[in-house]
Amino acid sequence: MITPMTKVLLIDDDVELVALLKEYLEGEEYEVTAVHNGEDGAAAALSGDYAIAVLDVMMPRLNGVETLRRIRMKSNMPVLMLTARGDDTDRIVGLELGADDYVPKPCTPRELSARIRAILRRTQGEGSREAAASSTQLDAGELTMWPAQRRAQWQGKPLELTSTEFNLLEILAKNTGRPVTKPELSEQALGRPLARFDRSIDVHLSAIRHKLGTLPDGRSYIQTVRRLGYQLIVE
Repeated sequence: MITPMTKVLLIDDDVELVALLKEYLEGEEYEVTAVHNGEDGAAAALSGDYAIAVLDVMMPRLNGVETLRRIRMKSNMPVLMLTARGDDTDRIVGLELGADDYVPKPCTPRELSARIRAILRRTQGEGSREAAASSTQLDAGELTMWPAQRRAQWQGKPLELTSTEFNLLEILAKNTGRPVTKPELSEQALGRPLARFDRSIDVHLSAIRHKLGTLPDGRSYIQTVRRLGYQLIVE
């Protein structure tokens, strides 16, 4: 559950923008810390004190991509990237490195707050009813997931996933035997409608495919079903 004590880390060298975002998010009952360079931002993110980091791509000294790389070497904490509008390269690289989602700049404080809330709603639970429902073990072939603990196991070994990867794999596991559309995955895993030309789902699923490996016949465990979506294959 999102509480007034939810801590958000803002990493951006734009002091004026950060001050505006910080004021708005604090009005939404978040506790916000602002850091203005990548090196300090990575260190703060790895302290374990924050529920989510909001990270700008364009920063001097250590840019957002390298900062994210440092974070992902040691932590799977949720990271929301701020990217230049229309800059697909930084956006895709960020997603490939494990960013949970992105917001194009310039963005409004309200949009950023909505994205943060969508990510935290999935990672922290949506209330006692959902927490109780998600406390059960989810089994799908060689995959075992414990949604309440945000923990997964694949072929008997721990499976390290980012928060968005966990969301996507959980949805596919719950729907084993039928394909799930990209719009459904975006709504349920990212908490937002699927935008035109948005490749986020594809990039996240590519990362999951890599972590799961392949079936004995060389096929992926996550199959693309033409015009229908994606389906988890279990043996």
